[in-house]
Amino acid sequence: MQSAPPPTSCHSKVELRISCKDLLNKDLLSKSDPICAVMLMRDGRWYEQGRTEMILNNLNPQFAKTLVLDYYFEEVQKLKFALFDIDDAAQNLNNADFLGEIECTLGHIVSHGILTEHLKMPDKRPAGKGTITITAEELGGNNEVAILSFSATGLDKKDWFGKSDPFLEFHRIGPDGKLMMVHRTEYIKNTLNPTWKPFKISLRTLLVWG
Repeated sequence: MQSAPPPTSCHSKVELRISCKDLLNKDLLSKSDPICAVMLMRDGRWYEQGRTEMILNNLNPQFAKTLVLDYYFEEVQKLKFALFDIDDAAQNLNNADFLGEIECTLGHIVSHGILTEHLKMPDKRPAGKGTITITAEELGGNNEVAILSFSATGLDKKDWFGKSDPFLEFHRIGPDGKLMMVHRTEYIKNTLNPTWKPFKISLRTLLVWG
């Protein structure tokens, strides 16, 4: 008698957004340039799943780059979120200053929707007053995208020895009723009349939580 095929694992895709507050400052003449690396435990080892962009001189970063993971309902998926101060163009984490980390499961994040934890050092001491907030959103079937393009003229001059270096940030209302950043454009150096590169963004990302 032929055995039945194994049951298909129930899973969904989950998008994670990351922000931090009160990170350690590792730079002498400016502020830390943080990046967050996300790692998944498999077979007793940590494997990097992705990382955010680096943000210059900011101890309270809101990262624009998100991470999409497969969430398996019946599995314990252990994650590590590690913050580093990047000091080289190659973004080599081995050469970076460590700013703190947390470990938790993906299921724990999904069940909370929004999870805020205090960052810790590898020996479990507090990483100063630093905290990390992770927002989880299960992705639906809306795959429609919009291509947006923006420009501006006559912006205010904010730099002493040159023109402004403008960029745009886009926010929407999150599940906690607070504004949540969903996209950041590139910086354009030394101009008051910028034209940013067109970018593609999913309509799901722009929709308000309901």
